[in-house]
Amino acid sequence: MTFRTKLLWVSSLTIAGAVALVTGAVSASARQTFERVDEDRRKGLLGQFEKEMQAQGRDVESRVERAAAGESVSRIAIEANRGQDFSGFVDEARSLADAQALDFLDIFQQDGSIISNADSPARFNYPLNWLISPQERNSPKAFLTRIANGDTNPVVLAAVRQVSAGDKKIFLIGGKALGSPFLSSLGGAPGLRAMLWLSPGDLLDANGPADVPPGLRTLLARVQQTRHASTANLAQESIVAQPLLHGDVFLGALLVATSRREQQSLERSILQTGLIVAATGICLGVLMGWWTTARVTRPVAQLVSGVHAVAGGDWSTRVSVSSHDEIGQLAEAFNKMTEQLLEQRDRTLQAERVASWRELARRLAHELKNPLFPLQITIENLQRARDQHPDQFDEVFRESTATLLAELQQLKQIIAQFSDFAKMPKPEIETVDANSVVRDVLKLFEAQFQANGRPRIEPVLDLAEGELKIPADALQLSRALRNLILNAMDAMPEGGRLRIRTQRLEDGARIEVEDSGQGLTEEECARLFTPYYSTKRHGTGLGLAIVQSVVADHHGKISVSGRPGHGATFTIDLPSRREA
Repeated sequence: MTFRTKLLWVSSLTIAGAVALVTGAVSASARQTFERVDEDRRKGLLGQFEKEMQAQGRDVESRVERAAAGESVSRIAIEANRGQDFSGFVDEARSLADAQALDFLDIFQQDGSIISNADSPARFNYPLNWLISPQERNSPKAFLTRIANGDTNPVVLAAVRQVSAGDKKIFLIGGKALGSPFLSSLGGAPGLRAMLWLSPGDLLDANGPADVPPGLRTLLARVQQTRHASTANLAQESIVAQPLLHGDVFLGALLVATSRREQQSLERSILQTGLIVAATGICLGVLMGWWTTARVTRPVAQLVSGVHAVAGGDWSTRVSVSSHDEIGQLAEAFNKMTEQLLEQRDRTLQAERVASWRELARRLAHELKNPLFPLQITIENLQRARDQHPDQFDEVFRESTATLLAELQQLKQIIAQFSDFAKMPKPEIETVDANSVVRDVLKLFEAQFQANGRPRIEPVLDLAEGELKIPADALQLSRALRNLILNAMDAMPEGGRLRIRTQRLEDGARIEVEDSGQGLTEEECARLFTPYYSTKRHGTGLGLAIVQSVVADHHGKISVSGRPGHGATFTIDLPSRREA
């Protein structure tokens, strides 16, 4: 990813993040404000419900009180005291309920048998079906209860009064049902509504039966189980459910629903505004970032191009200076650097040429001096033998010519090595089997390994399975391996073991030549591939330099490891494909 792209991403994400943070904070603040307002409104409605319940309770108490004070109820009490039949009073409860505007009214005896029922005169002498406790019979206060009335089982705000005549008592219980008329009396505010859920039963609001919103049954089940108020946020409303209890009996729940449409509309508006601001900010940020990065990255790109050109060898590269700020100063410093590099390169090349010729002359003189001295001594011996001992000249001549030929052969080898190092041919790449090359090279040395009169060297082959195909010049690779094997043999003057190992790599092949000879120090390992450096008494120091040149021409790597007295291992890694 380029610097320009990174800068554009950073500016865009910064703007988007800031807008998202502000939008989220505003949305959260608005949501909290709505929740506080809704909570206050719900508490107000619940408080109003409590007050309305108290007012309705006092009204029910007074109505039941007036019904109990009626003349007909007194007659029923007198008849109860006499133990007379009550069948003549089966319609009294209906008349009293209508007179006092009560939804339900029952007159019953102390044992709970009904004397008169407002809903059904046929329930005469039936057991009372109101859910009341002995304490509530004597309580002057109104209370919530339920009537077991078939399938409806209404919940009623009821009150009980007793009428005595002698030793006998009769009771009146009457009340008003909780329903839509009761909810309409609570009033309300826009976006706020009250509902009743009477268990078991349907949901009621001020207008009658209402649809049960999805998720409400879960809230009601939780309230019925815990007997405590609970809150749930549905799709369009936030609902608080307050349980209605008769002792431990769950009668139902009062639900206060607050509309969330205004809150959701405001949140959508805030979100849309945030998106618009974010999109606008991102566009402006991209434009500003593009303009800024163009002024910054264009000179940097020119500098990068110049650096690549210098790295590729074009040290005469220059970059244009279009400003006087830090970027311009950097461009000027780059141009000065390339000028200095050119000057330094010319001086270095001249010094390296002189040093190379001096080193070559020194090495050549050193290598030629060793065989020239025996040549000089041999010729001087021939001259003395001819002048002083003519009779022995033929024998001296034969010995001297043998010496001359041997030294001349050594001179020829030295010149050949210098010549080979100077004219390394370009490799002719083709697909070869590294295992086959190793086998062919090792066959060339079988006679030397087992030659009489010299310590025995045991060759060990550890080759990878199958063919090990790599792109290489078979002749040059063979030459490099021969030099490594000769180097290993020189390192084992008393014999030893020579192990050649090949290994398949993920991206190429590896060839290892390991000897059990004298080993190498860390300094020798570091300098071993330097031209003209040798650890042998008689050697030009070009053998391993030629090996390194061959490996480098194949785009491979060569390394050496070892310890004094523990042998050395040369490792060649060659790629599996030819690089351009």
